[in-house]
Amino acid sequence: MLSISQIVERIIAHQPFLAEALVEGLINVSSLARKIQPEVEQHFGDEVKSGAIVMSINRLIPKMKGKISHLGSEVVVRDIIVRSQLIDYTYKNSSMLIERHTDLLRAIGPNQEFFYTMVQGVFESNLVVSQTLAEQVETIFEEESLLSKSGHLSAVTLKLPDVNSQQAGFYYHILKSIAWAGINIREVISTTNEFTIVVNDDAIDKTFSVLKNLGQS
Repeated sequence: MLSISQIVERIIAHQPFLAEALVEGLINVSSLARKIQPEVEQHFGDEVKSGAIVMSINRLIPKMKGKISHLGSEVVVRDIIVRSQLIDYTYKNSSMLIERHTDLLRAIGPNQEFFYTMVQGVFESNLVVSQTLAEQVETIFEEESLLSKSGHLSAVTLKLPDVNSQQAGFYYHILKSIAWAGINIREVISTTNEFTIVVNDDAIDKTFSVLKNLGQS
């Protein structure tokens, strides 16, 4: 059977924002203990006094502080690129899908004016392209199985330093900032030194502002 401390740790671990707020002293521990008491008792299978939960939380805070303090604490962004008027296509994977992708790239040519990304998953592939490419995409991929299509999208691309892959919690810090701002992410596209977030058009200004200020707080 799990101890009260183990149960409390599991509950808080599933709520990372709560853990950070505790570490920063923004939450009243007694109030939190009363809040999670029913859940603790459900897992424990018996009545648990709130005082025992308070003690467990207080013991947990130093442990969490060591884990959280270094997560993405120094995010460095070299450049930010914003692109608007994008469309997001999702196709079911097929034996011909890569060939369609190649045909489309040939049709586009070396034109750098267009935004074009393709990510192949296990069962489906995703294309995020400039709206001006919509007709070409839909013509070349017309025999493929279209799973979804979304328009009125924009993207923010972060050019990252080489050391980002060695820094624990780097992407967590970026995505946490976006989540705290209440921004819904439509797609995430990542390469070794680039990180692109696709959002609805009406969220692009807020997204840019959040990402521009990373590491400045």
